[in-house]
Amino acid sequence: RLVNVPARHTTSATRPIYFSPESYPRHVGTTRQIPEYYPIGDQIEFEPIGFIPVVMSSTYAYLEQTYGAVNEHQVGIGESTCSAIFGAIPLGAPNGTALLSIDELTRIAMERSSTARQAVQLMGGLAVEYGFYGAGASEGTGEALVVSDPTEVWMFHILPDDTGTSAIWAAQLIPSTGFGVLANMFVLRELDPNSEEFLMSSSVHAVAQEYGWWHPSDGLLDFTQIYSDGEYSHQYYSGRRMWGAYHLAAPSLSLSPVYDDLISSPYPLFVTPDELIGLTDLFKFHRYTYQNTPYDLGAVGNLAAGPFGSPNRW
Repeated sequence: RLVNVPARHTTSATRPIYFSPESYPRHVGTTRQIPEYYPIGDQIEFEPIGFIPVVMSSTYAYLEQTYGAVNEHQVGIGESTCSAIFGAIPLGAPNGTALLSIDELTRIAMERSSTARQAVQLMGGLAVEYGFYGAGASEGTGEALVVSDPTEVWMFHILPDDTGTSAIWAAQLIPSTGFGVLANMFVLRELDPNSEEFLMSSSVHAVAQEYGWWHPSDGLLDFTQIYSDGEYSHQYYSGRRMWGAYHLAAPSLSLSPVYDDLISSPYPLFVTPDELIGLTDLFKFHRYTYQNTPYDLGAVGNLAAGPFGSPNRW
């Protein structure tokens, strides 16, 4: 559920950081002064796992779900968990090394950022300094965000570094004519450190070069090729959704729905839609169950659709 987080004036020198369970209860405590998170019954208040410095006397108001969603400056964030080749353990857990989850990073970005570019740089910088941990288990240890404001949209990717105490991150500016898809897998490709359309940590190149995965003589570094662990669950878990959205937005491209390996870049980071996309189109994309294609989830004869031809899977 969405929770309103009011703007706050603070005289404290530090901001507490909490472990992010990504389950109910999302948070329990009174220190954030949000009634929705006050203890109920025998609930025990969460204890901080660390602190970061306060750098602003006042924070911005915003809405949050599990992640920071949108703030008073119209900085918005959409999230997609991804696989990654490195993982880390949060502080407070046995052998924990990393302080920040994507949940907390997005909240901090909402509190402190007035532009999407500022949010990207803030999240990346804090993760490098204090360490980043992902969801882990079957959901992957990396994260991807779409970070937007009224004038810019960025694709942001992050994963722990090989020590578990820092982070590797990169972001690319999406042109105003572009339409991109995040579906639980990294999508950033060749990173140009000399272009203003890219932002990244120095660790992107340093770690890849240290392990012999990339050398400056190879040209531009392919982020997904090096740092993604591919689709989780099964082949087409991510790629079929990417194809479905591109199939609706830019059918003239005739992109193939089949591929051998999504890491090998069968789809572009973004496409130019055949027609201008409006709000109702986005609802249509999210309702899409591949109707009138060989992958129609509710097609007649599709046994998984049951006797009533339902596209829902349980």
